[in-house]
Amino acid sequence: MPGSRRAPRTDALFAAGLAVLSAVLAAFVEDGRRPDLLGWSLLLCAHLPLVWRRSRPVLVLLAVIAFIAPYHAVDYTHMAAVPVGMVALYTVAASGRPRRALITGLLVVGVTMTLNASVAPHQVAEVLRISGWIVSVLLLGVYVRIHRQYVASVLERAERAERTREEEARRRVAEERLRVARDLHDLLAHSITLVGVQTSVAAHVLAADPERLDRAAVARALDDIADTCRSARGELRATLEVLRAGTAEETRGPLPGLDGLPDLAEAARISGAEVDLVVPEVEAPPAVGAAAYRIVQEALTNAVRHGGPDLTIRVEIRVADAALRVTVTDDGRAAEDPSHTPGFGLVGMRERARSVGGTLEAGPGEGGGFVVSGVLPLVSVVSGASSGSSGSSGSGESVASVTSLTSLEGL
Repeated sequence: MPGSRRAPRTDALFAAGLAVLSAVLAAFVEDGRRPDLLGWSLLLCAHLPLVWRRSRPVLVLLAVIAFIAPYHAVDYTHMAAVPVGMVALYTVAASGRPRRALITGLLVVGVTMTLNASVAPHQVAEVLRISGWIVSVLLLGVYVRIHRQYVASVLERAERAERTREEEARRRVAEERLRVARDLHDLLAHSITLVGVQTSVAAHVLAADPERLDRAAVARALDDIADTCRSARGELRATLEVLRAGTAEETRGPLPGLDGLPDLAEAARISGAEVDLVVPEVEAPPAVGAAAYRIVQEALTNAVRHGGPDLTIRVEIRVADAALRVTVTDDGRAAEDPSHTPGFGLVGMRERARSVGGTLEAGPGEGGGFVVSGVLPLVSVVSGASSGSSGSSGSGESVASVTSLTSLEGL
């Protein structure tokens, strides 16, 4: 390539080989006078500029013409000077635009014919024959240049396509890691919170009045803990199977949906909260139902953890404006805990809503407590919304996936 360290050395070797060929032609071809000292000097010096033909093609052509023009004028062996002239013309055509090749051909042919017509009119026919070779060499150079550009464009498109495939693969891996991180966070946060509350109930029963121990209450609390652990173990096993098998959709198993909300409400009631659940009969797409389930699960978990005693929670699912509206409110009066480290529950709920093209708001209610409100579009295909959001977030999703994997520390 022009500008590389090997180019001058390669061109120097090429010029030397071409000079040897020209010397052989000058010595054995009868096409004019045998070169004398002047002829040999002009012929061999015409090959020296070829060392820089890639970096300065036009200047090299002018330098070659400066040597071979007097060589031909003295009528030395004409055939010997043809190769070096054709190489210089080819280099100009192959390294520049077609317009430059056209102008070069017109100038060379026009000047040659004008000089020969004025000096040796009987050689005009020979000049016309040589002009055909000049045009052929220029066309060959133009063709080679176009072919090189085509090959370069094909390689560039192939490299771009490869980069696009790699970026798409990285994006899908980041999205899958983010999904698994959210599932693990929701599962572990919910299960561990319930186990903690149920363990506290059992401990309270044991310590309240040891002489009048309510064995049935203790057994019921322990059974609830065992059920929670079994449920968490099953969901955790399903998530880990996805990690082992890959990210294919068919390995994810059935998604949780609206039909699982009563179980979540019952688990919260076992933890001591009053739960008012309103769920209509509605056919929601699996992805929308799973997002609603996880949002309610995380909202109930947060309410049970931070709502304090005598907690009342209302979970309402309704359909309006072709969207599933999820609202979870509580009347918690928990005191602020300065040592509490915020986790990633609210971030995960918002990501759940965005994954199906929806929105979610969470914050303190007007009369106290906490309110979580989400709007999830009821569309049959949510891939367009999810892909649009992931495409706009780009590297932010990748960063969020790594951050969400560390969310277990905030449980």
